Amino acid sequence: MDLKSATILVVDDELTNIVLIEAILNANGYENVISTQDPTQVLNLYYQHNIDLILLDINMPVMDGYDVLAQFKSLNVPYLPPTLVLTAQLAQGFRQRAFDAGARDYVTKPFDMNELLSRVRNLLEAELAQKYMRTQNDVLDHRVMERTLELQAAKQQLHKSRLQVVRRLGRAAEFRDNETGMHIIRMSKTAALIGRAAGMSEEACDLLLNAAPMHDIGKIGIPDEILLKPGRFEPAEWRIMQTHVQIGVDILSGDDSSLLGMAREIVLSHHEKWDGSGYPHGLKGKQIPLVGRLCALADVFDALTSERPYKRAWLEQDAVAYVVNESGRHFDPELVEYFLALLPKIASIREQHSEPVYHKRDKAIGV
Repeated sequence: MDLKSATILVVDDELTNIVLIEAILNANGYENVISTQDPTQVLNLYYQHNIDLILLDINMPVMDGYDVLAQFKSLNVPYLPPTLVLTAQLAQGFRQRAFDAGARDYVTKPFDMNELLSRVRNLLEAELAQKYMRTQNDVLDHRVMERTLELQAAKQQLHKSRLQVVRRLGRAAEFRDNETGMHIIRMSKTAALIGRAAGMSEEACDLLLNAAPMHDIGKIGIPDEILLKPGRFEPAEWRIMQTHVQIGVDILSGDDSSLLGMAREIVLSHHEKWDGSGYPHGLKGKQIPLVGRLCALADVFDALTSERPYKRAWLEQDAVAYVVNESGRHFDPELVEYFLALLPKIASIREQHSEPVYHKRDKAIGV
């Protein structure tokens, strides 16, 4: 912006002073000089015009120059135009009071024209430089904000893509014995529901909701004749079945995201039992990660109440009785209490994500 096109506001109750100052400024090329004899109008003029500099008298009726300065200071805005006090008051006390009130410079009447012009030029140069820097900062802030939004959008897209991969991986494993994939939806929602009641944060519950579907991803590597076998496994078959835990951990390795980190923890711990009789490490009690204990409870309950090609579904009351009976053995007793309190909501999850009726030949139930 050209210095001479800056907007200067002259405030003085004496018309002769205004005419003189306007004439000096106009003669020296300043194109936008406005003025007022009424100090009560200063604030309105400030809002109406993009003021770059104010030349302000002190002794005025109704409002003196100090009142005008105080009015500006009360606005509590980050940037105000500089004020040059132009007054006949010579005493140091007046000068100091003006500076304390926010004035940038102080010239006494009668003034030297060249000195006034020099002070006006210096204040305008400083103000316009600061305006330029503020504009550049605003441009930079805008660019940073745009880039931040772009990065956030890219991060969200990456998160969505990762979730899609995760869900499809979980669905791929589930498809082996449940073609609809509803089980992993129900058990993950149930686990997150109980986790929230147990004090997990919303962020952790959301992570659990998206990590839990991968709890049995390792079943991809288990042969059908074992995975789909009705009835009990032979010892050798059981050992093979248990390897799905390590297979799942291996599949999910190599990624340090919090999502897959929790998924690995679930895969590794959701077959552990509260009394230490589970696998693969025989962990006991709260040695078992909370997410593993949550998924164990949600997984078993939903599996019991779900129909499969090789088994019929248990009645809900029978499955609930089984969970209660296994409290302190298979399941964390505290989580069982939360589970019982949340049964109506769990039932609602089952209803919202129910299985279609199987048209395959039922096989004998295997426990």
